[in-house]
Amino acid sequence: MSSYNITSLNDFIIRKQKDFPYARGELSSLLHHIGTAAKMVNAKIRRAGLVEIIGNSGEENPQGEQQQKLDRYADEVFIDALEASGECCGFASEENQREVIFTETFASKGKYVVCMDPLDGSSNIDYNVSVGSIFSIYRRISERESEAGIGDFLQEGDKQVAAGYVIYGSSAMLVYSTGNGVNGFTLDPTIGEFCLSHPNMSTPSSGNIYSINEGNYIRFPEGVKKYIKYCQEHDPDTGRPYSSRYIGSLVSDVHRNLLKGGIFLYPPSVSYPNGKLRLVYECNPISFIIEQAGGRAFDGNRRILSITPESLHQRCPLYCGSTEMTERLEKMLG
Repeated sequence: MSSYNITSLNDFIIRKQKDFPYARGELSSLLHHIGTAAKMVNAKIRRAGLVEIIGNSGEENPQGEQQQKLDRYADEVFIDALEASGECCGFASEENQREVIFTETFASKGKYVVCMDPLDGSSNIDYNVSVGSIFSIYRRISERESEAGIGDFLQEGDKQVAAGYVIYGSSAMLVYSTGNGVNGFTLDPTIGEFCLSHPNMSTPSSGNIYSINEGNYIRFPEGVKKYIKYCQEHDPDTGRPYSSRYIGSLVSDVHRNLLKGGIFLYPPSVSYPNGKLRLVYECNPISFIIEQAGGRAFDGNRRILSITPESLHQRCPLYCGSTEMTERLEKMLG
């Protein structure tokens, strides 16, 4: 990337404002604040081994999972940034049992609500594995003169006005879409700005990577077992066997497959008959990005973005990635 031709995230967002005739800079401001909060989280992660920020917090999140110290930190940073933006009237995340409604006069009239997994894969922090943040933005459907309500957050994924993720790895990268393609921005530490590095991202129609936790193979549906065997068979005409790559961080696995081509599978199991990932703040935003990049995302029966959420922490199976690979899986699932 030439130092003489840098497009910052903020410059890019402002340039794209014309894509939103119903907005007058509010969505741009909101995305700017998400980017600022992501830089703060990235800075804390970079120091995770040097300060008392790694390990369990000693508490559980609403799903009964051990809450990491960085989970709480990231959640608080994004809440503060979004409330300060004045464009967001409410926030929902994995770390809070109920939605967080902003009642401060300025923020309460915001046009948008944000759903987030503030720190996906946080249990990997102690082992220096890449983690990420996932976000989803909706226009509120409640009256602006009243407080936001649960209905603002339980909208179909098709109604997202923007979604994206931040991956904190060897470099920090923010990937987002507003429904007009996908663009990626890498954090330049010398100037402290996210800069356009991956314009117009698209995923190959096929690939040679499948990502699934094969340790749970015995608990998977028969169609998924059949597909795994297909991936492992030798067939030089189709490039098989495929490579099995599974990091255990949704953002990291999806990001790699988005760039290289591949399929990510998180099926239901005996332990999690409805799947384990959360529809509202994990499956919906990831599926939005995948579809905008030319891929597909479904739950085994339905397109993810067509599902009407019934609760904030509703779980959902997720299969997403390159079109040819997801179509073959769909046939094997019957």
